[in-house]
Amino acid sequence: MREFSADYLETTREGMWGDSRAALVDLDLSTRERVLDVGCGTGELTRVLAEESDADVIGADADPRLLAAASEVAPVVQADATRLPFVDDAVDLVVCQALLINLPDPVGAVEAFTRVSSDLVAAVEPDNGAVTVDSTVDSEPPLARRARERFLDGVGTDVTLGAGARDAFEAAGLDVVSTRRYDHERVVAPPYSEAAVETARRKATGEGLADDRETILSGETSEGEYDDLRSAWRAMGRDVVDQMSDEAYVRTETVPFFVTVGRVE
Repeated sequence: MREFSADYLETTREGMWGDSRAALVDLDLSTRERVLDVGCGTGELTRVLAEESDADVIGADADPRLLAAASEVAPVVQADATRLPFVDDAVDLVVCQALLINLPDPVGAVEAFTRVSSDLVAAVEPDNGAVTVDSTVDSEPPLARRARERFLDGVGTDVTLGAGARDAFEAAGLDVVSTRRYDHERVVAPPYSEAAVETARRKATGEGLADDRETILSGETSEGEYDDLRSAWRAMGRDVVDQMSDEAYVRTETVPFFVTVGRVE
């Protein structure tokens, strides 16, 4: 299981579901009584589930550091996704967001969800291979695509799962009700947040790419190819910083998420 910091989760999920929650319609949230959000992280989706229903919503995550933040949103429990400490049929909806893509055995997790749900199971999973980037720095979109391809080649789980979650649902014995797409757009534009400025700095120094060095080199990327990529990445980052100083930098990243809903037979 890949681990993430609270800051990373809050940054990457910022604004998600703020524009539309139509992709969640098949969860029938208004009729739910007990909802479990597995891999809740800092509680971004947990909050949405609580806002859209009158149900008792519980968050579950293996990382106690993340649960400290999620506990401000709803009751939480520390738990592994494949070994949930709940009796059979304990809730009528189990949901996860960007969890299956980080698990070596997504089917095993969905089987655990199926056991504790009396009705529905839903997964909100991205296709990280289909992420697009538009930027006022011309070199950024192709470099972002190149870095993403190198990263995906070395990562050990299926982070492109997206709509393919239905295969895991069917393997776990669920009747797939629907799969709906939701595009999460993250825009960086003036006035720049502290997080955006820090991200630009890390591009210019190459720190951001260095965080992924081990994963990238786990694939077919050589040390020399990585060094060339990081050099180009730093040059791109300096252009980003320059444009930011003129308040001219604008970047839009679009991450496609797929909401797969299954019914317990």
